[in-house]
Amino acid sequence: MSYKRVLLKMSGEAMKGHTEYGIDPQTVMKLAKEIKEIKDLGTDVGIVVGGGNIWRGKTAEGLGMDRAQADYMGMLATIMNGLALQDALEKLGVPTRVMSSLNVSEVCEPYIRRRATRHMEKGRVVVFVGGTGSPYFSTDTAAALRAAEIDAEVILMAKNGVEGVYNKDPRKYQDAIMYNELTHKFVLEHGLEIMDSTAASLCKDNHIDLIVFNMNQEGNMKRAVLGEKLGTIVK
Repeated sequence: MSYKRVLLKMSGEAMKGHTEYGIDPQTVMKLAKEIKEIKDLGTDVGIVVGGGNIWRGKTAEGLGMDRAQADYMGMLATIMNGLALQDALEKLGVPTRVMSSLNVSEVCEPYIRRRATRHMEKGRVVVFVGGTGSPYFSTDTAAALRAAEIDAEVILMAKNGVEGVYNKDPRKYQDAIMYNELTHKFVLEHGLEIMDSTAASLCKDNHIDLIVFNMNQEGNMKRAVLGEKLGTIVK
């Protein structure tokens, strides 16, 4: 096994399946089964999930909302997604804790770094929700931050229907070329939209690898953890 502790970053859109918005139970259960596969390898697993299936920044912009207000709504959406994922994982017998950057103690634990690492040492999957707890930061930045805090060796960037990182959008251009391996410096200098620049800088400064892969292909999460050639790796 190549990686002992990983941070899985999933978009909220991954949880809506083929529906227009919201949470699709069958899709969430499919994701939970993939996560169980990597947990069964003995890997410590932390997860950061987005909220785009429930609340999107573009919606807020269209309504003329205050940016900070809209960001807090997005953080609440990630909590809902995290609870749905926890439910699916525990139905499969995977002990799971949801830890939030926002104080919602009735439904999940507050995020405390030492407690998070202790949960992992006890074999629990930890789902980090609420983003960073502050507006103006994306869940990509939250993923990079949590990965650094829990000493994750790699961030698994699970993409919805995209095989890796391309020089241009493969859904628009048939001649798009996929990169097999990149450096963090190259990503930042060329503005590749793997994650936002704040998150990319955090990964670069803390020497955290990224593996960008298509999560829609069954077994890809496990292949990524086992170090098989898959998608695009950023070092």
